[in-house]
Amino acid sequence: MTEPSHPLLPDVVLQGLLQLVQTQGALVSLKEAVSGRYLWANEPMLDLMGVPVDRLVGHSDLEVLPLADASSVRAADQRALASRGVVAGEQRIERQGQRRDYRTLRCVLPAADGSGPAHLLSLWVDESPARRSAQQLQQALAQIERQHGAMEQLRRQHAEGMDRPTDLFRREHFEEHLRREVALSMREQREFALVLMAVDRFDELRRAQGDAAMTRVAEVIAQLMRSNTRAMDVLAQLGADRFAILLSGVGLATAYNRMEQLRRACTSQLVVVEGRSFTFEMSMGVAGFPHTAETLDALSQAAIRALQDARQRGGSRVALASIRLGEGVARPVNV
Repeated sequence: MTEPSHPLLPDVVLQGLLQLVQTQGALVSLKEAVSGRYLWANEPMLDLMGVPVDRLVGHSDLEVLPLADASSVRAADQRALASRGVVAGEQRIERQGQRRDYRTLRCVLPAADGSGPAHLLSLWVDESPARRSAQQLQQALAQIERQHGAMEQLRRQHAEGMDRPTDLFRREHFEEHLRREVALSMREQREFALVLMAVDRFDELRRAQGDAAMTRVAEVIAQLMRSNTRAMDVLAQLGADRFAILLSGVGLATAYNRMEQLRRACTSQLVVVEGRSFTFEMSMGVAGFPHTAETLDALSQAAIRALQDARQRGGSRVALASIRLGEGVARPVNV
């Protein structure tokens, strides 16, 4: 492609300037001032326009861009021409459902005889990657702030005498709490709920992010479990990707609502490890005592089946165990 020339500048200077701006990924174009028709554009600008050079040169923005984009570009060009100098601004272009934001400079080049503006030189720099990075940084900072708030809440609970263990219970200790809760519920004729939780597609996530990231995921889940339950509830980690909650004195409907809140918190959580961020999803199975089972073994099996149902239905959901209607009869709970 032949590079543009202008009577006011030697070709060698123009060539050098173009090389400088193109090393920064800038989009450059030259138009006739009055008609707005393109005289030249570099490759990045042609890529944005989505047309070959012969389809762009000699045509205006209205002939190559959607009406809304063309009108916006032309209005910015007119403001630069009215100033007869260098005008900085911003330009937004929609392409295939994606928005691109550009920082722009428009420079009016006068005619050789000084009779008025002859050409308009435009330089666009894509700001979209930087803005996305800034947005991700803001999300990460907001996440850190939420985590700090959760830690502060735990600190206040400790000061008020309502603290729970710093670490989640292991399986054997959790099962002991379950046995005590069953005995208490049978003696006082009250209900409670058992929740089993699993990280969806854990093996794929570990392969993609690494073992250290999975340790961080477990820490994040523990924090979310604490901040979305009461001090009287019992929390446990049963494996690398498995967790459990005993909701004392809570029925199935209440347990579902609270676990749906926890599931959404997990889904919206941004995990930051070594400067990179990612998300994860959880499936949960909820069983209630005594409405879905009258023994501890039956309760555990009901929660396992509910968790399996949640994962078989695509994951990232809370599934309830069936309610017993009579001897040997059970009714699924749909939410």
